[in-house]
Amino acid sequence: MARLKGAQLLFRAGHYISLCALLVFCITSLNPVNAVATPRVLKGTTPDEGESYSKYYNYEDLTRLLKSLAAKYPHIADLTSIGQSVVHRELWVMRITKDPHVDLPGKPKVKYVGNMHGDETISRQVLVYLVEYLLDRYGSDPRVTELVNNTDIYIMPSMNPDGFEKSIEGDCNGDAGGRENANSRDLNRSFPDQFANINVPESEIPEVMAVIKWIQDNKFVLSANLHGGTVVASYPFDDSPRHLTEGFYSRTSDDALFRHLARVYASNNPAMDKGEPNCKDAPDERFKDGITNGARWYDVPGGMQDYNYLHGNCLETTMELSCCKYPPASELLREWENNRQALLAYMEQAHIGVRGFVRDARNGAALPDVRILVAGINHNITTGRFGDYYRLLLPGNYNVTAMAEGYTPMVVTNVQVVEGKASELNFTLAPLAADTPAAAAAAGAVTSKPPTATTTTTATPASPTENTAAHTGNDGGGAIPENSGSETSAESGSSTSGSAADPASPPAGGGAGAGSGSGTVATEPVEPEDFRHHHYQDMMLFLLKYSAKCPAITHLYSVGKSVEGRELYVMEISDNPGMHEPGEPEFKYIGNMHGNEVVGRELLLNLIEYLCRNYGVDPEVTLLVNSTRIHIMPSMNPDGYEKGREGDVRGYAGRNNSNNYDLNRNFPDQYTTITEPRQPETIAVMNWLRSYPFVLSANLHGGSLVVNYPYDDDPAGRTQYSKSPDDEVFKMVARAYSEENVLMHNGHPCEKLYPSEFFKDGITNGAKWYNVPGGMQDWNYVNTNCFEVTIELGCVKYPHASDLRSYWEQNRRALLRYMHQVHKGVKGMVIDLTDGTGIPNATISVDGINHHVRTYKDGDYWRLLAPGVYNITATAQGYSPMRITVSVQEKEAMEVNFRLPRLGGAGGLSGGEGSDPVTRGAAELADQEFQGFIRRLSIGSGLDQLILDTSATATQGSLSYHNYQGLSEFMRGLNLNFPKIVSLRNLGQSWEYRTIWALEISNNPDVPEPSKPKIRFMAGIHGNAPVGTELLLEFATYLCMNYGKNPAITRLINETRIIIVPSINPDGRQQAREQQCNSTLGKTNARGKDLDTDFFGNASQRVVEAQPETRAVMDLILEKGYTLSVALDGGSVLATYPYDKPVQSVENEETLKYLAKVYADNHPTMPGDTGCPGESTTMNGGFLRAAEKHSHMGSMKDFSMDFGHCPEITVYTSCCLFPPADRLAALWAENRKPLLRMLVEVHKGVRGVVRDKSGKPIVGAMIVLNGGVRVFTSEGGYFHALLAPGSHNIEAVAEGYQQQRQEVIVSAYQAAMSIVIEFDMDNRIFGLPREFVVATAAASMTALIVTACIIWCVCSAKSNRQKDGFHRLRQQHDYDDEIHLTSMGSKKSLLSHEFQDDSESEEDTLYANKM
Repeated sequence: MARLKGAQLLFRAGHYISLCALLVFCITSLNPVNAVATPRVLKGTTPDEGESYSKYYNYEDLTRLLKSLAAKYPHIADLTSIGQSVVHRELWVMRITKDPHVDLPGKPKVKYVGNMHGDETISRQVLVYLVEYLLDRYGSDPRVTELVNNTDIYIMPSMNPDGFEKSIEGDCNGDAGGRENANSRDLNRSFPDQFANINVPESEIPEVMAVIKWIQDNKFVLSANLHGGTVVASYPFDDSPRHLTEGFYSRTSDDALFRHLARVYASNNPAMDKGEPNCKDAPDERFKDGITNGARWYDVPGGMQDYNYLHGNCLETTMELSCCKYPPASELLREWENNRQALLAYMEQAHIGVRGFVRDARNGAALPDVRILVAGINHNITTGRFGDYYRLLLPGNYNVTAMAEGYTPMVVTNVQVVEGKASELNFTLAPLAADTPAAAAAAGAVTSKPPTATTTTTATPASPTENTAAHTGNDGGGAIPENSGSETSAESGSSTSGSAADPASPPAGGGAGAGSGSGTVATEPVEPEDFRHHHYQDMMLFLLKYSAKCPAITHLYSVGKSVEGRELYVMEISDNPGMHEPGEPEFKYIGNMHGNEVVGRELLLNLIEYLCRNYGVDPEVTLLVNSTRIHIMPSMNPDGYEKGREGDVRGYAGRNNSNNYDLNRNFPDQYTTITEPRQPETIAVMNWLRSYPFVLSANLHGGSLVVNYPYDDDPAGRTQYSKSPDDEVFKMVARAYSEENVLMHNGHPCEKLYPSEFFKDGITNGAKWYNVPGGMQDWNYVNTNCFEVTIELGCVKYPHASDLRSYWEQNRRALLRYMHQVHKGVKGMVIDLTDGTGIPNATISVDGINHHVRTYKDGDYWRLLAPGVYNITATAQGYSPMRITVSVQEKEAMEVNFRLPRLGGAGGLSGGEGSDPVTRGAAELADQEFQGFIRRLSIGSGLDQLILDTSATATQGSLSYHNYQGLSEFMRGLNLNFPKIVSLRNLGQSWEYRTIWALEISNNPDVPEPSKPKIRFMAGIHGNAPVGTELLLEFATYLCMNYGKNPAITRLINETRIIIVPSINPDGRQQAREQQCNSTLGKTNARGKDLDTDFFGNASQRVVEAQPETRAVMDLILEKGYTLSVALDGGSVLATYPYDKPVQSVENEETLKYLAKVYADNHPTMPGDTGCPGESTTMNGGFLRAAEKHSHMGSMKDFSMDFGHCPEITVYTSCCLFPPADRLAALWAENRKPLLRMLVEVHKGVRGVVRDKSGKPIVGAMIVLNGGVRVFTSEGGYFHALLAPGSHNIEAVAEGYQQQRQEVIVSAYQAAMSIVIEFDMDNRIFGLPREFVVATAAASMTALIVTACIIWCVCSAKSNRQKDGFHRLRQQHDYDDEIHLTSMGSKKSLLSHEFQDDSESEEDTLYANKM
């Protein structure tokens, strides 16, 4: 009984305890506590199973868990699959938001993607935990509840489930595999890329194709791609046009915003925040603030984050979560703790910036796919199906534009974005009037019903729960939520400005609006206020004023000076001033070419003011500036302007320049030889036009009212229609201007002055009007990519200032519409199919139009065309051409990109079968990498970027001249300070015992390395021209200072043997005097000998013994092994190629000419027909054959060619032989790039090794190029020959071996392909195979022996019979007769066969008688 009672008591006590426990549980359930530091145990796969953080979920577990969660939380969770993997596993996405089964406006879409690389597994588990965390805490955690209510969240735990299944837990380095999908494709290298051609079959990457469709079907606002392998937040761009392995910052237009987003994640992750991952495989790797630009870290073409930014509305970053890719499951809880706060904070960033709706002004319907542009940020987004948009922005003031086809654009200025929640900005767009020209073009007009915009000034946007919208289906016509909070409303008034004719569809960009406030809507464009004549100083101050006023979109520069030293100013206006943006056309206006024709000068100043003041305010101006690089030269003839007189109607005072030459008759002409000396203004403009890829231009004149188009003259010099190949294009752009100027379009320009003059539609062919040889517009068209017309703006050349406002009003629309024409025709890129890089200088040709344009540095091109169907072909040296049929429309330019396959490279004459396949594979990989390195430096802005990267080590501010002692000490200093890469050598001494120094720069300067190309830089052969000496000393310093600091310079030095001889004639240099531009003092050596006439290789040519300086340099040249030589001289600005001696033809001239052209093309002023004062030689492109400049015998250049077998070019660096020292810095700046380009160029052409079948190198083998030029193999059998781009024939000849022949293709942008020539022994005898000759000889010898035996036998038989007959005969004659017969017999061989026959007849008779 006691036991029973005790049991009952125990039972009751246990019951009470259970009830208490249940009560405690209920209380805690009713009063949740948010414990941030210690995670709650989350519910797992079933309601009774808690999350253990102790295991990874495989595909089946993951599927079961996600389905369970979706079923448990249907009001906020929806599980779908966006596609399947290669092995048909579902790509699960959990959508978490309030009402997850329908699309409602007002919530930005955010996504997380994990496990893209299957073996990087932390992301997979962390995102599972995030799903559980959000679902479990919704309704109890205010932060989570707000996120889920106001954000449309999509979470994909595994993008690569197949790869995950292959991976092995504990594999930190990914050695076990699983990174790629089941088709062995890296999913993060398989997305379309802006800088590379990704050639991955879609069938092999179903995961990528599914994600691309997912991105395109949803207007995601923010995203993160979670990876593993280190700990850092990486942001776009992930690669760059140069595809440098690392170290190149590839900046997006939203760079500051991306850095902020990445920093938000990193700062909330304690393992990432410090930027010190301390990973075992990279213990020294550091990331400032825990973030990095993707390409700066390492280049990733085909990455997903760049695709999101470029092709979706979405800003995506990549988070690397752990050093170990697949750590043990015991680490999972710690990793979740590290990332939980960061994941939440990052999602909250979807609510910063500006957001709102765009509606139709007529009926309030939502407008989808409306472009939202922000001035100053070259990246646009578009509205979603409900007209909603979300533009992430950092705090600041912005000008925001909404643009939709068929609607009037709306600009709201000074939109204030504050920290925290997004500001709300709603647009109401009015449709364009149906009968306006802009309506036909679907852009830019202002209609009678003005658009409106509303801006919410409160920091907190209206909540979707407070502003519900009826869902009306898929037409996007649902009601837009009404705005809450304090709002301001504004309307744009009507404008008479007309239409924005044919604007391009560019991204926005430029400077953000200034000021404060909630935003104001732009009304009419701001008109210029400054209508007066501007003399030179006044014009200069005006330009400086607007350059300072609008620094975000302007860049003021000068292209040269007039005769009287006035600057030829140009104002550049662009959203990224100072740089060429690939794909953006360049446009120019030039005014005041005739100094007394002043209307163009003043109109262009008005235009500068108009563009500056209306950028970000007026949609048309904003579009033009964002999509076009505009260059405006108000005055080409400032000297002439100062001589003009106000009120001049038809006069000539001031028309010409200060040398009294008409600048519009001073350009080289295709039909007429222009004998007048080229003027400084003409030279400056020609150099300018060669330096920029101008597409369209207009030259503004006065004296009539008409647009005049090429050609301006004809071959016969008659006044008649002279049609250019692009006649239809020229008429199209000419009409675009005249149609906007009513007086001009009327066709009767100056009835009082010229009553009989009539121009139909206000346009005319130049030569049909009157013949103008030497005009600028024809030179533009014939010699560059640029189409130019000449616009006559009025009948009065120098009108009164009071009339200037009316000129502006007549021409404003025309000036703007003409600029829009630069976006007509076709545009695009020519790209290398192999590596995706742009191909510069490719030719774009159009069937039926005999005029070609060429691609610019990055491979981009623009080809103006009238509407129609065209066959367009892209060709480039070393590539197969490609032809595309294109239909050109009235609107903006069609984008046509060409991807050209390379022709067969300069493969080996023999394959090198003897080498080890593994070694050969490694060598091929290294060769490909070096190919890419040389290519990057050869195209686009590669060298410009190199110079920019090394600007910190520049010493140009301290350049000065060095006397002999200073030069010697300087060179010794280089040797002492950089002993590992510098070797100093004494070549010999001058007459006055000064040492002629040579400096070698290489990573092994004292070790012969015949496999490396060897380049020689020489200077100072004329002592009175010491600029070259100083440039080479600075060049040597530049190379040494950057070795080990700049990767490109280091690589060039490591791969090249560089020999620098700065002063060949030190005695002459000591005699020369500074600032003596034309003095011959010091030109010769101490014995009065011009050393450049003393190089003779044949003793028969030499009258006296060579000078000691000459002998020292000749010995250097005769060392052979040199691939290229560059000699610097003075007295002109050009490059010359061999020969100096008068010869009728030059072998390999194309290659020599090409080398000189390369130097000239990389020099800022050399490519133009510059010429120096008093110079009679005409240069075309800044280079010519040396004999055309100054023909003479015994030159160093000719000796190098004939006896050193090395091409040498001579570069003349300045017109003044010995300019002031303060000019050296500028001359160094001009020559640094071409000198570097020579270091790049020496690695091109064809190179290789010659050996026999056993692998033994053959020294002294002769390589014959194109049947003429010969080079010889050096130690190790190596050879290297430079060749112009194109196809070449190579013959290899060596004594005792069979001759080899091969055709090779040389590219202007690729390093020389390494070839191996393997010789067979020459088994030929007399040109016939040895075996055949031996067999024939053996057979012949056998036949001869047999024949001899037969003859001997016959003769022996005859001899016996003869002896018997003669024996009997002797018995009948005495001894004297016998002697007589014997002597006669001995002579038989010397007598005729007739005598011999008679003797034999007698003997036969005797023998017969005996018988």
